[in-house]
Amino acid sequence: MGLCGEVIANAAQMGPRYAKRLLAGIPEDRFGRFATPGGSTITANHPAFIVGHLCLYPSKVLQLLGQDVGDAGVPEQYEQLFSKNATCQDDATGELYPGRSELIAAFESGYESAIAAVRSATDEQLSVENPVDSPAREVLPTLGAMIAFYLTGHLMTHLGQLSTWRRMEGMPAA
Repeated sequence: MGLCGEVIANAAQMGPRYAKRLLAGIPEDRFGRFATPGGSTITANHPAFIVGHLCLYPSKVLQLLGQDVGDAGVPEQYEQLFSKNATCQDDATGELYPGRSELIAAFESGYESAIAAVRSATDEQLSVENPVDSPAREVLPTLGAMIAFYLTGHLMTHLGQLSTWRRMEGMPAA
């Protein structure tokens, strides 16, 4: 265990805690629906899409750390439904996306596993060159920096979308 992993894990705990508050009170029948403030449909990511997309990242963290994905693994269909290249669709029938309970359970167990893995990572593991081939490598040069982004900045960006969806639906701040 190293200081870097401990620091990343401590900060990463904030996202799932915030997500729990944001997800509270969202009914099943609105979970996969576009927001409709004032009766106007807003084509923006809804809770099912946001949570499903976020479910993809804990397994990436575990793989980057060379660990078994275990409980953080998600069904194959999640990649097609929720990847960064997927388009969020209004799920009026509730048949396009997995249900609220399934998505929240996958989210919670995935982030719990990923955070535990990062907490036990050594400073040496986290200080290696970022192996993710993306433009982010320029600003996130180490594995630790990439993982920190996945578990904090990326997560909170999408939770901001969820917060906005709640407000458009007339729900209170979380």
